[in-house]
Amino acid sequence: MCVGIPLRIVSADGLIAVASDGTRTETVDLSLTGPVGPGTWILTFLGAAREVLSEDEAAKISAALRGLERLMKGGSLGDAFSDLEDKGPVLPPHLAAALADGRTEA
Repeated sequence: MCVGIPLRIVSADGLIAVASDGTRTETVDLSLTGPVGPGTWILTFLGAAREVLSEDEAAKISAALRGLERLMKGGSLGDAFSDLEDKGPVLPPHLAAALADGRTEA
């Protein structure tokens, strides 16, 4: 299983960047996102940037990962998923359209 880690670009040279979350610094391949500049948040998997994130998205993902780490150590999730507590599941557009049409299969 891969876990995406949000990192902020510290410096970049073409499709190679140095990024950090404040506790670790990694060299990251930007081939999938294209060149991005310092200060940009990215979601990384196994040394590769997979997506450009907003600062808000990066903060929410980081909070969730910290909550899961606390839970694995015997603690509680705390408010790690507070942004999701009042929301129900959201269907992808093609499934929402199928449901609205009364279909039970996409």
